[in-house]
Amino acid sequence: MTEHAGRGSGQDTMPNSTDRLETRVTRVFGIRYPIIQGGLARVARAELAAAVSNAGGLGQIAMAGVGTTPELMRAEIRKAKALTDAPFAVNFPIGHLNIDPHLDVVVEEGVAAVSLTRGDPRPAIRRLAGTGIRVLVLVSGPEQARKAEQAGADAVATVGYEGGGHLGRGDLTTFVGVPLVADALSIPFVAGGGVADGRGLAAALALGADGVEIGTRFIAVREAFAHDKYKAALLRATNTVIVKRLLDQPGRALANQWTRDYLEAEARGTPRDELLDMVKAEANERGVYHGDVDGSLLWAGQGAALIEDIPTARELIERMVAEARTSASRLWSLADGHPPVTSDRVQKSLQIG
Repeated sequence: MTEHAGRGSGQDTMPNSTDRLETRVTRVFGIRYPIIQGGLARVARAELAAAVSNAGGLGQIAMAGVGTTPELMRAEIRKAKALTDAPFAVNFPIGHLNIDPHLDVVVEEGVAAVSLTRGDPRPAIRRLAGTGIRVLVLVSGPEQARKAEQAGADAVATVGYEGGGHLGRGDLTTFVGVPLVADALSIPFVAGGGVADGRGLAAALALGADGVEIGTRFIAVREAFAHDKYKAALLRATNTVIVKRLLDQPGRALANQWTRDYLEAEARGTPRDELLDMVKAEANERGVYHGDVDGSLLWAGQGAALIEDIPTARELIERMVAEARTSASRLWSLADGHPPVTSDRVQKSLQIG
């Protein structure tokens, strides 16, 4: 696994204050670019979160993988704070254990934001009310997005069928889901699922999103807490499959011997408890920590097909912003140099500086 750089190497080359891509999401989270790193279980540690935030995005620490005790979470947060002065978030999966003590640590440590995945976000949102901590809720479509807004979320992230890791129970794609969520909400939202470069960022903005949340692409950066063999397996990987459908927990992973064995077990009608035993944390840890790329569950989205290298987080973000601006310039040229006709919603959400 590769661990990286700290505060000095990240902040000395920060872009100047006029170099921004400003949307409602950047204003909500106090960041330079509307790029949010996904809450990658066991991969998103302090080093990755700090590197993304230092580069102008919103980095995240994943509770899953840091440890189950609040003090382990506190130590990881303090490590990130030593590496960056920029805002970062902590990601919490709902439903596996009582996260209240961990939320208390987030409040005590003054973390800028929290993201909530799976389960009912309302208790956590109520617990964080009045603290000044921004709350991002991950959803899989317009209905969940509306519920998150009604619950008091500051922003939502909608994840399409192309995404890696756990997905919604429907098969709504990013290209269709983003406009539906845009029409359903008044709060800011970001798009995820299949986004791996600046073209995807520009497309998400054009469809009405205020930015992107990116998971798989941020596994294949140098600061990610993942084995080099896992990162290498993502390069130009075109074959991903959905597992855990019969467990009502569908998720997308790299196709390998493990996924073939698992899908065959589902097809044989293997009892639920045996399937659950197959997908315990150890199945993922073998790949993330030890590099067993054929005998482990390696979460990955379809965007892996667009991964060509393993840069630093800063190199990736700066490249994405440049690509997005190139894509925007192309659209302007197609419009013969005249400002494009946009809805009030898009005019409100997007200001490129």
